[in-house]
Amino acid sequence: EVQLVESGGGLVQAGGSLRLSCTASGFTFDAYAMGWFRQAPGKEREGVSCISTSDGGIYYTDSVKGRFTISINNAKKTVYLQMNSLKPEDTAAYYCGVEELGLCDDFDPDYWGQGTQVTVSS
Repeated sequence: EVQLVESGGGLVQAGGSLRLSCTASGFTFDAYAMGWFRQAPGKEREGVSCISTSDGGIYYTDSVKGRFTISINNAKKTVYLQMNSLKPEDTAAYYCGVEELGLCDDFDPDYWGQGTQVTVSS
């Protein structure tokens, strides 16, 4: 069974930083995409960032470009999201996902983590 465990969320003031981590277990595929979605209360879920070992692709939604950095440790099956210059509008539940043989152009996770809350105060 594939499981994803997220960590690193919390409360931070605007302008601060957080690093999210997501570790996957229970799968052996070498080519995959991992990434992050977020959902704020009353809003639709949006894709934040993705990284693919299938083609080396990386994606960021426009609102986080220049502030967030995604990276991956393939040996540990762990993806990280370094979030700098956080804004109140970044407040949301952040969910990690993984898709076997996935590409960031059409990232559609097969498996999801339980989510971690990020709250940015003004």
